Amino acid sequence: MSEPSLPSPYRSRPATPADAPSIHRLVTAREHELFGRAETGPDRIAAELALPGLDPALDTRLVLDLAGEVVGWAWVRGRRSTMDVHPAHRGRGLGGALLGWAEGRAREAGDNRLSQTVPDADRAAARLLRAHGYEPFVTEWQLEIELATEPEVPEPLPGITVRPFWAGDERAAYLLTEDAFDEWQQRRKSYQEWAALSVDRDTFAPALSPLAFADGELVGVVLALDTPGSEEGYVERVAVRKDHRHRGIARLLLREAFRASYRRGHRSCTLWTHSETGALGLYQGLGMTVRRSSAVYGKALAEGRTADGQTV
Repeated sequence: MSEPSLPSPYRSRPATPADAPSIHRLVTAREHELFGRAETGPDRIAAELALPGLDPALDTRLVLDLAGEVVGWAWVRGRRSTMDVHPAHRGRGLGGALLGWAEGRAREAGDNRLSQTVPDADRAAARLLRAHGYEPFVTEWQLEIELATEPEVPEPLPGITVRPFWAGDERAAYLLTEDAFDEWQQRRKSYQEWAALSVDRDTFAPALSPLAFADGELVGVVLALDTPGSEEGYVERVAVRKDHRHRGIARLLLREAFRASYRRGHRSCTLWTHSETGALGLYQGLGMTVRRSSAVYGKALAEGRTADGQTV
């Protein structure tokens, strides 16, 4: 596997779990520039580096400056990629070099397509992708709700009981959420991958994560995160079993989660959804508003050259 074609004096190497704090500083520097706040928790970076099937030696690259500081990074896995460049080091060809490396790694892994998510506020990244043949195909929205007062929660629906997430609920929650997401996701996650991004994270909050049951069977799930020191809660997953949809279960569980979040001290709560789920109207009906949006860009990886001109 070739290295990114970087300008002097930059160099590259694979990432290791020990690099998670440095990568987090890079990611949040970019977020502060784009959004005026940090949104990614350090446990998210650690979870990404530990994803099953991701080999950091092959699937990740860091860009280091002359002082050895991490100023860019990228990973590729399962036709998906992520890359970030520190705001102070943009305009020097680092993004194009990482994009070329990502395409080469994806081809090497046998993938014929690559995609990545770019905030609409990051116009430079969008221009870079479009210039190399990427086109947007999915819109993602971050929604928020202000929690100035404790949210009201309706009575449970007939035949439905609600309780917080308990130890031992992991496998049932995994099956329900993956079954629900099968309708639109590109591939089904393994339990290990799903857990690494949700219930195994340091910030997973069982007490803020209500579940709905019908006749003792799990039919609805909301999984929430709680970042220490933050006044903002975050809903990581929302899913209802197909045969119990359109009964108000998602609305009930979300209001339960919002109330629990308020009682924890949060004064707002956010979540992400995208255009293939059809759930935007549900969240807006609960009083949530769009804070910002992103686009998922994709490109078919035909035989030829990578984005930085390397022959493959």
